[in-house]
Amino acid sequence: MDHSHHHHHEHGVHEQHTDHQHHVTTKAVAHDHSIHNKHAGHHTHDFLKRFWICLAVTIPVLLLSHMIQQWFGFEIRFAGDKYVLLLLSTFIYVYGGMPFLKGLVSEVRDNAIGMMTLVAVAITVAFVYSVAVVFGLKGMDFFWELATLIDIMLLGHWLEMRSQMAATNALQSLVALLPSNVHVERHGEVIDIDIQQLKRDDVAIIKPGEKIPADGIVLDGTSFVNESMLTGESVPVRKEKESKVIAGAVNGDGSLRIKVTGAGKDSYLNKVITLVQSAQGAKSKTQNLADKVAKWLTVVSLVVGVATFLVWYIHHDLAFALERMVTVMVTSCPHALGVAIPLVVAISTTASATHGLLIRNRTAFENARKLTTIIFDKTGTLTKGSHEVQNIISTSNQYSANEILQYVAAIQQHSEHYIARGVLKALKEKNLQLWQSSDFTYLQGIGVSGKVNGKTVVAAGPNYFSKENKPLPEIPSSIDQNTETVNFVLINGEAVGMITLADTIRESSKEAIEQLHAMDIQSFLLTGDNEKIAASVANQLGMDGYLANVLPHQKQEKVKEFTQKGEVVAMTGDGVNDAPALAQADVGIAVGSGTDIAAETADIILVNSDPKDVAQMIDFGRKTYRKMIQNLAWAVGYNVIAIPLAAGVLYPYFILSPAMGAVLMSLSTVIVAINARLLKLK
Repeated sequence: MDHSHHHHHEHGVHEQHTDHQHHVTTKAVAHDHSIHNKHAGHHTHDFLKRFWICLAVTIPVLLLSHMIQQWFGFEIRFAGDKYVLLLLSTFIYVYGGMPFLKGLVSEVRDNAIGMMTLVAVAITVAFVYSVAVVFGLKGMDFFWELATLIDIMLLGHWLEMRSQMAATNALQSLVALLPSNVHVERHGEVIDIDIQQLKRDDVAIIKPGEKIPADGIVLDGTSFVNESMLTGESVPVRKEKESKVIAGAVNGDGSLRIKVTGAGKDSYLNKVITLVQSAQGAKSKTQNLADKVAKWLTVVSLVVGVATFLVWYIHHDLAFALERMVTVMVTSCPHALGVAIPLVVAISTTASATHGLLIRNRTAFENARKLTTIIFDKTGTLTKGSHEVQNIISTSNQYSANEILQYVAAIQQHSEHYIARGVLKALKEKNLQLWQSSDFTYLQGIGVSGKVNGKTVVAAGPNYFSKENKPLPEIPSSIDQNTETVNFVLINGEAVGMITLADTIRESSKEAIEQLHAMDIQSFLLTGDNEKIAASVANQLGMDGYLANVLPHQKQEKVKEFTQKGEVVAMTGDGVNDAPALAQADVGIAVGSGTDIAAETADIILVNSDPKDVAQMIDFGRKTYRKMIQNLAWAVGYNVIAIPLAAGVLYPYFILSPAMGAVLMSLSTVIVAINARLLKLK
């Protein structure tokens, strides 16, 4: 696994997905290898291997060091012992120090001086001075300090890369949702093929418990499919003929035959992966801040290091002054800063994607914490967007309510109108038989008619009566005409009853509005419906207001009015006809476009149409920001304390050895990485 370094955050996550990843993804995910990779060829295990070898060589170095011998009161002296020490230490310096020395070269070349430069300068200073001592310079050599320092740096680096990989591996967990083999029907028999050979229009068989290999449409079979890892929807979804299925979902206990509509690059899962990658690659403002701080810290370290050397050289001896300088440089590596933000970004983006929150624009996601107002486009967000039958009333003693429903359903089955869909749904729920009908006619703006059981049936709105010059049947007072649509039923020209329908409010809408209020965020309803319906929905949900009778092209202006008042506005819509309004808002949230990631103008896509996801997304945006700030504060605060200690401010009471400094630095990086991993959506 490549360990990308942190001076180039724009691709900090991209390059960790190099080709020795999961075999499926190499083709599916495009890699940009043109970007300079800071640590080409350094894999996590490479650091561990170098650590073990250097540790083994460090033992004789310690035994041969006079300082250690004095401390423990033993002696190993022989002719040329200092040259043996020199050879062993040179090996550690070259072999163990190589990743850092290479890092120095590439950092200087890219004008991105940082972590590697500091470590490389520190170990080189220590090494060169010690060599000079061997060849006659007055003083004590640093060989054992150099050896232990390099050992700890290698181990620390390995630890840090481990904790980082764990974070960015979240993406692979998405990739691993695909099976490697697929059963397809070819020339009448079922064969197993590699997933990469799966093409559009193939017919695949999915057995119980298997993962769905590609997006597709069910040809036959019924089953419940768990799509939670893609949409965050925990309840398994029923799939039958004509249902759409998405790659990566897990089949329940039925068998499905599907026709593939999107394999490989075209599948929803792959679009999510690409989306997550580009969001992780995007620099956020906080990241730019961290980069600046890291750069400054490097400069400060070099300056403080040299200053420390000069001060101690005047007051003390050369060896002591050099040791302080080396300690300052190692201790103050801005590594934790480099990890602080990219890790939080990687974790938050992937966690969101697996909960059905797709972040297309990082900046907007981070701005979500500042939102003051949310405008909901009514249809399909706060309400179900499908009209459901509320009442079936019979006004004749010839027909029962159920029979009226059957007569209406018989003619409505040929219509695409939302009233027709509501009526057929009611029929299905009551388990009534769907009758045949003929002579279907659509009466423009009025209703529908047809023949059923030899009778002429008309289902129509109030306009029908004015057109026919007939009196309008009386509507019972129990029906709220503000929110319910009334559809009259006539059989052989006689009014026999009515069916009322209404757009029902989602169960979770009220809770969502309450959660937003708790966060001090106002909510407004934006709708093309009339005042009465808008007021009724807004009041039921306890919203702060509504904008009614808004035509699609006016939505953008309405959003603009809010932003001009200085509000930070989020707009939620279905991403199709609301595109200009979504683009106008500070944060555009496309809702319920389901598995269609084509909501081009939205910053954030909520795969489920659950309004509670909006509140959850804002909350998560706030948590993410908090983690970033915590990490920044920790990384900077650590250096504020560690640098003076390393420079020897408390000498002679307390002094930080180079090795101890290295331990502290590695530790601070690991703490930041662990803190990032504590970020949870729920």
